[in-house]
Amino acid sequence: LPATGSAAEDTEQDARPCCAVIMTRNLLKNPNGDEQLDSWELVENGGNGWKVEDMPGDCGHDFCNNEVTKYFATSFDLCLKRQVVDLAVEGYTPDELDAGPAVMVEDWYCSRTDCGCTYQITICLLDENQEVIEEFKPELQTVDPEEDCSWKQVSHMFSGYGSGMRFISFEHGGQDTKFWNGWFGVRVTGSSVALEI
Repeated sequence: LPATGSAAEDTEQDARPCCAVIMTRNLLKNPNGDEQLDSWELVENGGNGWKVEDMPGDCGHDFCNNEVTKYFATSFDLCLKRQVVDLAVEGYTPDELDAGPAVMVEDWYCSRTDCGCTYQITICLLDENQEVIEEFKPELQTVDPEEDCSWKQVSHMFSGYGSGMRFISFEHGGQDTKFWNGWFGVRVTGSSVALEI
């Protein structure tokens, strides 16, 4: 794998509070769970598996965007879900992509007020063979409900990565820290992948 983050602006990993809304076209399908789990590949479906719940949920937090009414909840063992965006299918030409447009990614996560959780995210720019050109993979986050466990934003912009991007892989998830039966793990919503063209 190439060195990560070498040609990219680093993340706002220190978790900006709600809320900024990306105005460019979101290439992810069903980013908030409005269509349950449609369009997502369930890479890991541990514990009781992924579940879509209504905002704010039990022991939950209000979200900053009233248009977002649902979120994805994780369980007591690892839950990861992924989408791979085919940029040709989305209408981008090879010339546009080989110009190396900025790629902006965003995600939101929180824990319940009664149980801690872990959160992880990996986003990869991929070539025509779905080999990694560049990767964004911050450290695993552990959220303590005794501290601020409200909705946090993770954002990152890829730039200067060169030519050849044809796909973008977006994967995220986590689990709870107490191994409670049910859906006490990290909650995610508001995911976005956008190109600046």
